[in-house]
Amino acid sequence: MYSEKVMEHFTNPRNVGEIPNADGVGTEGNPVCGDVMKIFIKVQDDRIVDAKFKTFGCGAAIAVSSMVTEMIKGKTIDEALQISKEAVADALGGLPAQKQHCSNLGADALHKAIEDYRQKQVK
Repeated sequence: MYSEKVMEHFTNPRNVGEIPNADGVGTEGNPVCGDVMKIFIKVQDDRIVDAKFKTFGCGAAIAVSSMVTEMIKGKTIDEALQISKEAVADALGGLPAQKQHCSNLGADALHKAIEDYRQKQVK
């Protein structure tokens, strides 16, 4: 049902926690399944230098959060914005059809964190 990559990121999630004074924070939730993801990013010279997450949800949601934070480290803001739900699911070796919404949450939480970062830059 789940790929080895999903199971690896679920049983050994990377980047769990919060970043104090994060440059951007994005929260996304799905009231239907109850999953809620919060992604924190630290940005330096337009590049994501750190990323962490807090997720309440199923194994797939935790794996997606872990993978998203791994995928964005070292990327520029524009590069990170290009990460789609499909890219996250592919990086995890696929997700079962009933868990595809989890990759949507991860990509959406990431995009909200970047939006939050950009809004803070305008002030």
